Amino acid sequence: LNTEALSLNESRTQPFIVLNAKTHYVMDVGPWTLRFQNRREMAEDKSKLVNDDRVGAEKGILEVKPSPQKGLKSTLIDWLEQLIVKLMYDSSQPQHYLSGNFGPAPTETPPTHNLPVKGHLPECLNGEFVRVGPNPKFPPVAAYHWFDGDGMIHGLRIKDGKATYVSRFVKTSRLKQEEFFGGSKFMKVGDLKGLFGLLMVNIYKLREKAKVLDLSYGNGTANTNLIYHHGKLLALQEADKPYVLKVLEDGDLQTLGMIDYDKRLAHSFTAHPKVDPVTGEMFTFGYGHEGPPYITYRVISKDGFMHDPVPITISEPIMMHDFAITENYAIFLDLPLYFRPKDMVKDKKLIYSFDASKKARFGVLPRYAKDDLLIRWFELPNCFIFHNANAWEEGDEVVLITCRLENPDLDMVNGEVKEKLENFSNELYEMRFNMKSGLASQKKLSASAVDFPRVNEYYTGRYVYGTILDSIAKVKGIVKFDLHTEPEAGKEKIEVGGNVVGVFDLGPGRFGSEAVFVPREPGTTCEEDDGYLIFFAHDENTGKSAVNVIDAKTMSADPVAVVELPYRVPYGFHAFFVTEEQLKEQAN
Repeated sequence: LNTEALSLNESRTQPFIVLNAKTHYVMDVGPWTLRFQNRREMAEDKSKLVNDDRVGAEKGILEVKPSPQKGLKSTLIDWLEQLIVKLMYDSSQPQHYLSGNFGPAPTETPPTHNLPVKGHLPECLNGEFVRVGPNPKFPPVAAYHWFDGDGMIHGLRIKDGKATYVSRFVKTSRLKQEEFFGGSKFMKVGDLKGLFGLLMVNIYKLREKAKVLDLSYGNGTANTNLIYHHGKLLALQEADKPYVLKVLEDGDLQTLGMIDYDKRLAHSFTAHPKVDPVTGEMFTFGYGHEGPPYITYRVISKDGFMHDPVPITISEPIMMHDFAITENYAIFLDLPLYFRPKDMVKDKKLIYSFDASKKARFGVLPRYAKDDLLIRWFELPNCFIFHNANAWEEGDEVVLITCRLENPDLDMVNGEVKEKLENFSNELYEMRFNMKSGLASQKKLSASAVDFPRVNEYYTGRYVYGTILDSIAKVKGIVKFDLHTEPEAGKEKIEVGGNVVGVFDLGPGRFGSEAVFVPREPGTTCEEDDGYLIFFAHDENTGKSAVNVIDAKTMSADPVAVVELPYRVPYGFHAFFVTEEQLKEQAN
């Protein structure tokens, strides 16, 4: 780092954060502008920057090189684990999420070119469509939860009407260590139930203490979501830091390492950060269980600089899977899905349990706040939320469009799951938080069950696209909502009418996944719904998988394109479309 490039501006400038109306000092570091309350803070950070050889746009990527250890200690712990499993685990239990098309793909697939295309692939789809999901490389020692599998990315490279398929594991520290041992060694969510769960936690702790496992790079799977920011495609899982991927020209996928934002990220990173398409900033948070404040909020500049942590104080450790942003606010979800190890042992529950006696709380914080003193908390009837669709402001109100769920039980997405899961009947809701009166209200917008909502991210949000679920994970269709139209009262299923303006039915025995909206033209140059929906689909009748492209405006039953894939693609989680421009940016 050339220290001469650090320029000191001692003039008192207009505050960047209006809420904290204080003068400040600024220091320019390459493309970044850092702001400090006083010269002492600035001098301290300047010293840190000068002495950190990883400062710069790309040096924040860590090469992941764990150091697990084999030997007598490892063998003894394995024997103890095998004994516990033999005495306490019923191996006859069905493993729903390891069978059928939930079952893992056995191997990676290098780029397979010139795939059969029925129809045509529009020019705006030049880029790479990627979807991540759980794909365990090794069978579990005991139980398995759908959240447990190693992250595998399935990609479809589209260029000038031609398509290439590829699949690659995200090369996490966890995966590298289990490859070293040739089997499963890390703790599973599926094991964390009852006394057996407590014993399996202690086995994991033994491996850590004996240095059998190296946790210096975390223990995440990178199996949940994908997002692009500051020239990097990130693979995410909320218990870990992001992994950085690179898409090669032929569509192949390479794991570059982990990103810690030049050592500024010292906590977990949500699987659902938000990128503001206007400012280019990314907003994120992490949650933890070891002590308050439990939630930490962060803002990352368009140039990749992570600003100081903002602690969000809540009463108990929770699972907070998603949040939302508007032009001026960030919305946090303090919902009663609690991390309660004592209940796990006492009531033979999973380690996360839902408390139906508690209210749902929503915290609205000015999005550039430096602390949580200005957060406004609102209460609504008890619920849980995995995924939000959109959020914006209308006068004094902050509006949240979300998929609301009553009385969730995460045990129902474990290996013993039933085919029909009544408790996972997600419904689309509108929630309003009045910043002037302090009152909150909500309105139901759909029948059940809808999840994985997506929008045209360049718009505030008239249209919402979602998946229609016939069970917790099987997607039987894609639905389009018009939020400017009132829902039909008394609807018991999702069908065209009222605010449901289109349904794409996949047909008997065919199931899909999250559908990503790709606009015909970037920005707001075309209408909000002028574009395409792209998603992976699988036909359980034939065992064949495909990528479908449908018209997002008409929701016609005739796909614009169907790309036949050479191998089965298991059901998975979230998807992302990397544009041709982004591919060129990350290549440089």
